[in-house]
Amino acid sequence: MKARFLLLSALVLFFFSSEAQNYGNLGGQNSGNRVITTAVPFLMIGPDGRAGGMGDGGVATSPDVNSMYWNSAKYAFIKDPDGFSISYTPWLRNLVNDINLAYVSFYHRLDDRQTIAASLRYFSLGLIQFTDEMGYPLGTYKPNEFAVDMAYARKLSDNLALSVDGRFIYSNLTAGISTGGVESTAGTSVAVDVGLYWQQDVNWFRNNNAQFAWGVFISNIGSKISYNKSNIRKDFIPTNLRIGSRLTLDLDAYNKISFNFDVNKLLVPTPPVYATDSMGNPVVNPDGSYVIAKGMDPNVAVIKGMVQSWYDAPGGFKEEMQEFNMAVGAEYWYNNLFAIRAGYFYENRHKGDRQYVTLGIGLRYNVFGLDFSYLIPTVSQQNPLEKTLRFSLLFNFGNNNQRRY
Repeated sequence: MKARFLLLSALVLFFFSSEAQNYGNLGGQNSGNRVITTAVPFLMIGPDGRAGGMGDGGVATSPDVNSMYWNSAKYAFIKDPDGFSISYTPWLRNLVNDINLAYVSFYHRLDDRQTIAASLRYFSLGLIQFTDEMGYPLGTYKPNEFAVDMAYARKLSDNLALSVDGRFIYSNLTAGISTGGVESTAGTSVAVDVGLYWQQDVNWFRNNNAQFAWGVFISNIGSKISYNKSNIRKDFIPTNLRIGSRLTLDLDAYNKISFNFDVNKLLVPTPPVYATDSMGNPVVNPDGSYVIAKGMDPNVAVIKGMVQSWYDAPGGFKEEMQEFNMAVGAEYWYNNLFAIRAGYFYENRHKGDRQYVTLGIGLRYNVFGLDFSYLIPTVSQQNPLEKTLRFSLLFNFGNNNQRRY
């Protein structure tokens, strides 16, 4: 119950506090801890077991049915005519047992140059007991969020592909309860993704065939989201830039190994430092907004916010560089039947401090496949995925024995 209370308190604080984005930045001009927060953060949870075993990287890994999340342009190079996948990710399993992310994806290859795909992402926060200010119960509710995606990927040449995705986002976290006289509502948004993917066989190594690939993917370019009927406060969704590369080496007829590297950056304004008086209270402008001591106003339009995110950090260039996180991973396949994976994810300690090692395995037999991953934190801060298994069940119809993973 304590975990439930803390979770509910966090939801109320974030979605009803008009100054939620300023939290931790009042009077902290010398503080380096400015974590960028957005609405619907479930959109940033890696959903599948394969990428989960490679440090949560996948913008340029070989195409598979779950490419929608990492870079949908990869679908243009997928071998099988059709594919379907179901993935399950437990969340905060050390605290509660009914918070999870479910992910379903599907693709269909129209011809040798075009592929369409769709996915459904559903995040459940379990059963929560709501209470009023006096602690009296108001009933129970299961907060939930989901996103429905559709993608179109097309080869522009024999080596390069482009994709465009559309997304509808729905977030219902408070069941319409009122806090401070403000009535809540479900938040909705629409967004698009744009992806590029390039791959080519190369002869860089004398005794081994090899393939090099790179990818660029900008996800969640979309409207802000509001959780109250007045629409006075709207929050950014997690617009994200992902850039990466992959190198695959065919060691012999049965063994191959791949190495991948991803870099991510949220294209969302950095919270500024707000001025305070001698008592530690915020200094307010005549229009009621806070006076900014350092940094830039985050209350801007979506496109301006994406551009501003490259130069608005109060700490200057050093802090801007801290906003990049990295993922490295490796994948070994034996005869396209069995895979072993490992990876590492790094995020600066001032921007969230997510740092962890991942391990994973994969199995393929005929049209069926299974992927599992396990996460091990390397810092003292707890991770919502530690001590849990993510898994994906895959079906590749029209199985092609020459498929490359």
